[in-house]
Amino acid sequence: MKKTWIHTIRDCLVIFIASGIYGAGISLFLDPNNLAPGGVTGIAVILNRLSHMETGTLYLILNIPLILLGIWKFGWRFMARTAYAIVMTSFFTNLLSPYGAVTSDPLLAALAGGVLIATGIGLIFRAKATTGGMDIIVKMIRRKYRHLKTGFLFQCIDMVIVAASGFVFKDLNIALYALIAVMITGRTLDDILYGKDEARMIYIVTKDPARVGRRLMEEIGVGATYLKGRGGWTREEKDVIFCVVRKQLAPRVEETVKQEDASAFLIVTSANEIYGEGYKDFFEESM
Repeated sequence: MKKTWIHTIRDCLVIFIASGIYGAGISLFLDPNNLAPGGVTGIAVILNRLSHMETGTLYLILNIPLILLGIWKFGWRFMARTAYAIVMTSFFTNLLSPYGAVTSDPLLAALAGGVLIATGIGLIFRAKATTGGMDIIVKMIRRKYRHLKTGFLFQCIDMVIVAASGFVFKDLNIALYALIAVMITGRTLDDILYGKDEARMIYIVTKDPARVGRRLMEEIGVGATYLKGRGGWTREEKDVIFCVVRKQLAPRVEETVKQEDASAFLIVTSANEIYGEGYKDFFEESM
């Protein structure tokens, strides 16, 4: 129970800081340069020009029906954190808005704003919440289609909103800069959410699998699984070592195998999402 409260407090602190980062990206870079970054935030920026209501307030209002949808799909516990993130993001967006643009260069604003928004979203996601809006829609889609990456889904939705901003602002250049912000956000978000988990999946065929496997487990701390294989030419039964390691450990694995058996056969490929001990919890990520 004590650990649960500590984790909850930690997550709330992360959400608070992340919301400030998100709000800074909107109020100090994108909004004052007429850049609609997509999602509910982009819609709020567009409506701000039409209604003159504060962007943060519009962001909060637009999220209310989506919060209700989220409660229906994900439950009160998950949406309580999301509602907190939405309120904090709205607060920081309005709080920082009077300071105006840090830069009037639309390209720099798109780059900086995109990185800040992605950082905020990524940290909030890691704290088991969302920033509301399209985050809820994206999370619902990923529940059913887990092979689709979060950043990619955001990009698809945001393209439509960016295109709409071009018509509202009657400026194709502004829409293109907003598109840059969207692309930067998607790329950065994928790096934050998946970069840490990127790993190498390695198959090792060696004449001494027992010794190689033992060294991998004892010296590097790598978990190894022995798969049964049979040589195509010799028809000889053999053990094939299968392991997944963090990408920074892959060179050590390769060097260890080389030391034991210079003629070993290795297949090394990338693994972008790994669930299980030492990586991500499948059931937690499925929420």
